Amino acid sequence: MKKILFFIFLIIPFYVLALDYPELYSTKGMVYDITENKVLYALNEKEKASIASLTKIMTTITAMEKIENLEKEVTITSDILNTVRWDASIAGLKINDKVTYKDLLYASILPSGADATNALAILLSGDIPTFVKEMNSLKDQIGLSNTNFVNTTGLDIEGHYSTVEDIIKLLQYAFKNETFKKIYTTKKYELSNGLTVFSTITKYHGNASLNKIIGSKTGFTLEAGRCISVYFKSNGHEMFLVTLGAPPDNKNANVLDALSLIDFIDANYEDRILVRKNSKIINLPVKNSKVDQISIYSNLEITKYLSSDYDINKVNIVYEGLNELSYKNKINSKIGIAKYYYNEELIGEEDIFLKEELKIDYIKIGKKYKFYIISIPIIILLYLIFKRKTKQNYFQLF
Repeated sequence: MKKILFFIFLIIPFYVLALDYPELYSTKGMVYDITENKVLYALNEKEKASIASLTKIMTTITAMEKIENLEKEVTITSDILNTVRWDASIAGLKINDKVTYKDLLYASILPSGADATNALAILLSGDIPTFVKEMNSLKDQIGLSNTNFVNTTGLDIEGHYSTVEDIIKLLQYAFKNETFKKIYTTKKYELSNGLTVFSTITKYHGNASLNKIIGSKTGFTLEAGRCISVYFKSNGHEMFLVTLGAPPDNKNANVLDALSLIDFIDANYEDRILVRKNSKIINLPVKNSKVDQISIYSNLEITKYLSSDYDINKVNIVYEGLNELSYKNKINSKIGIAKYYYNEELIGEEDIFLKEELKIDYIKIGKKYKFYIISIPIIILLYLIFKRKTKQNYFQLF
């Protein structure tokens, strides 16, 4: 057995060009490939910052895990609405409105209603501070090490912060809940009280790429600036995108940043063919057969989702198996394995089988062992002559 390393090159020339990432209004951002569990883009991703209404992602998933019956009807009271600050975004709930818990979840995410988030907190935990403690307990469970919550709404307050990296982790966790995913990707919903709520993303117009945003949650405060989280798809891959810190005086900055990054991913990332099917892996010598060597080819087409500046020189194949064959190796027998790597990451492997019959070549064997073929009869003849003379000499003694 042996291990052999091969570097694979494309037949056509390949030119590596550095990607020209878009300039953002935002000061922090990240694009995360859900399909391959990989970060595609990061900008100050670990830097703590105010996150405005992106907080309501945590508020909503915390509430969902406490709700036993989504269809249970609850009543909006004056005590609930009195907790909502004058400058908070609201869904438009009124005193004595009868709505379901599911209604409040939609009203929390789509129009970013602080009236809905505070209602969830009070109805489920008795008061807002208790509910916030439960939010922080959940964030510890998820592993959001650079996050802390002080309220349910995301309005600016000391000690309330997160990072784009942690928000991506939060979205990963929340999307495991199918109800949350459905709410997050809804653009319009009618509550039980007849109130219709719309996703905040529907406020933006005039860009053809807006339909690429499948789901979103926006946020804005003077300290946080314009923020956004987005779920989208690109070339068959599911993606999360988060940006923070776009200028507060530019109402479209967060959305424009999101669309720039989405267009950038669309234009520069796709599944690249790194090893084509039937690519030669290795030539193996064959002894005592009618062929001197056989070529081993890949049975797989190996692809990887990569940017347009990927380096084909980082592709290699490692063959582990027999280093020599002979007629004794039977057709369809396993002779080794091939492992495919990109940038030292294993991206595929396959068993290698002998695909052709290796027939014995008697002439080659004869040439190889001609000394023995000639020598053995001579030795036998000499032995017989010696034996005969020895026998004659014995009888002559008598």
